[in-house]
Amino acid sequence: MKTQCKQSENSHPGTLNELPGVEIFIHTGFECVKCILDECLYAFVFLFLPKGMEGKTISDLMINGQIRDKEVRVIGEDGEQLGIMSAAEAQKLADEAGLDLVKIAPTAKPPVCRIVDYGKFKYEQARKEKEAKKKQKTIEVKEIRMSPNIDTNDLNTKISAARKFLEKGDRVKVTIRFRGRELAHMNDNKYILEDFAKSLEDVAVVEKPAKVEGRTLTMFLTEKRG
Repeated sequence: MKTQCKQSENSHPGTLNELPGVEIFIHTGFECVKCILDECLYAFVFLFLPKGMEGKTISDLMINGQIRDKEVRVIGEDGEQLGIMSAAEAQKLADEAGLDLVKIAPTAKPPVCRIVDYGKFKYEQARKEKEAKKKQKTIEVKEIRMSPNIDTNDLNTKISAARKFLEKGDRVKVTIRFRGRELAHMNDNKYILEDFAKSLEDVAVVEKPAKVEGRTLTMFLTEKRG
C-alpha cells in the first residue's frame, strides 16, 4: 500500500521509477522523488557515507567547490531529476539558482548531488540529529559484587538491587571475588551465580554464564524482552 504524496501531482513530476539506482527507497511508501528526499534525506546521508566516515555529521559532506567528480547525478531543489553532468555544470546550475551543491550520496555511481540552501539543509539535519540523540537510551553496566560466603540477607539485598537495574534496562555484571584458600574452590561456587540468575528469571536472561576471570567468577544478566 503506497502512502499518498504530500505534494500535488503537478508540483514535482519526477517519480521513483525514473530514478535508477535508488531501489532502496521502494519500501518507504513514497512514490515521488520530492517526498523521498524530504522524508529520507537524514537516512540517505548515513547509508551512503564511505568507510571511515561513520558517525560523522552533515557538516562533513562535500559542498560546492569541494565537489570535483567527473560526473554526478543531480537532483534539483524541488526533487526534479536534472540528469548526469559534470560537477562544474552542476555547480553552475546551483549558482544560477542562488543555492548550494551538496553531495548527499558520495559512494553512489555516479555520486548523487542535490541543489539546496545549505544553511537551511544543515540546520534541519542538526535538528534531526539532536532529536535522535534524545530518543537514544544509554544502556549502562551495573556491577553487583559478592563474596563466596555471603549470607542470605545480603544475597537478597543484592538480588533486589540487580532487579531494579534490570527493570531500568541496564545490564548487570555479577561478580564473586575469591581470596586465599577460597581460590581453590572457585568452580564449586558457580551455583551461587546460577541461583542468583534463577531468582531473576522473570525479568532477566543470562547474557554470559558464570566464568572464571582471574580471582573472580563473573556472570552478565540483561533485561528479559518479550
